[in-house]
Amino acid sequence: MSSLSKTMPVIVIAGRPNVGKSTLFNRLAGRRYALVSDHPGVTRDRKSVDILLRDIPIRLMDTAGWEEEDPETLSGRMRISSEMAVHDADIVLFCVDVRSGLTPVDEHFAAWLRKQGRPIILVANKAEGHSGNIAALETYSLGLGEPVPVSAEHGEGIQYLIDVILETLPSEIKQAASQDEEEEKPDYLKLAIVGRPNAGKSTLINQLLGEKRVITGPEAGLTRDTITVLLQDEQGTVELVDTAGLRKKARIDASLEKMSVSATIEALKMAEVVVLVIDAQLGVHEQDLQIARLIEREGRCCVLALNKWDLLEDRNAARQQIADRIETSLSQMSGIPVVSFSALTGSNVKKLLPAVRKAYEVWNYRIPTGELNRWFEETLARHPPPLVDGRRLKLRYITQVKARPPTFILFGTRTERLPADYQRYLVNSLRAAFDMPGTPIRLQLRTSKNPYAQKKA
Repeated sequence: MSSLSKTMPVIVIAGRPNVGKSTLFNRLAGRRYALVSDHPGVTRDRKSVDILLRDIPIRLMDTAGWEEEDPETLSGRMRISSEMAVHDADIVLFCVDVRSGLTPVDEHFAAWLRKQGRPIILVANKAEGHSGNIAALETYSLGLGEPVPVSAEHGEGIQYLIDVILETLPSEIKQAASQDEEEEKPDYLKLAIVGRPNAGKSTLINQLLGEKRVITGPEAGLTRDTITVLLQDEQGTVELVDTAGLRKKARIDASLEKMSVSATIEALKMAEVVVLVIDAQLGVHEQDLQIARLIEREGRCCVLALNKWDLLEDRNAARQQIADRIETSLSQMSGIPVVSFSALTGSNVKKLLPAVRKAYEVWNYRIPTGELNRWFEETLARHPPPLVDGRRLKLRYITQVKARPPTFILFGTRTERLPADYQRYLVNSLRAAFDMPGTPIRLQLRTSKNPYAQKKA
């Protein structure tokens, strides 16, 4: 397995923390993709989005702020990730804050950038108005050529920056990118990785990709924003989304964490399959169950991933305990697929994607009408609808109206009175008869009109 090689020019935004890189990223992208806050160091990983600049397809990448720290520290790991992005860049937008003035960190990384052999555009951010343009002149001292004064927050100078970017791109790269854009893009399977903090989501992403794409470490809550990467294997392409950990609502205080949680939930809604990563050492926590219920409510298919499986001593007992908890607490997702592995060592990780693709097939499943009708007749004969107010409910027929998730409409008389336990009986029977484990099943009720009701009235 590997991440996909780039097929379009890569524009990387780099610079020290809190100079407005993510604001510039969102401004160029045309919408809010990256989290933005006054708190420095919000961006910790590379975040990319494919956009069009004057009809030229571009891969725009935001990076973590550069700081001179030991490589073993969090800041050091963030810097290494940003430097890796620069090595893959066709153009680097080196962003500085002219409002606060140049710092030794700006000068240090400007000197490092000059040695990398990449085209560099010096972006003098926060240069609002006439005074801002004058302040931008100071940045000539960095030796990176003429600065482009902009205000990413207010949109000033952005169109001129786009002009400079397109002028800097070699014509052959622009031509190749335009040709790629005309080709029909494949439809990727969209997979979100969710779970509580420190369950091993980012480590799993790196293991699937076969490279250290996202930052990992012992610190809980490292991932703050969603990170999207493409993975290619022999079965096709998967769009992987790493997300911030989801904690109990009562423990979410800071506005930044609230934004992270919102981004995670949005990624979950946009996904087709969701992998819920659980720390097997801790077992299935109530918060894990809450996340699973959220996945079910959104109608997404789910695979449970038991990480850190290699650290358990009595695996059989742990497996049984987890299975019992899931069967009791997630009855609406009966038969949900479970994969156990170690994201750190890679043991059994190869079992995850086949389980994901199987769940995706079930989620897309459509039952032939003839088979559905035969099942319906047999099911009603085996367990007829109950009596309500002394009269038996008449269920006439059922039809599947869509997949993703499988959705059925049940027609009959007084269906609004159909007890919940009988509805569960029908759903469970459907799931068992047509081998649809784990996927959400929607059953909607419709009452047939009585043609004689008007005449009687």
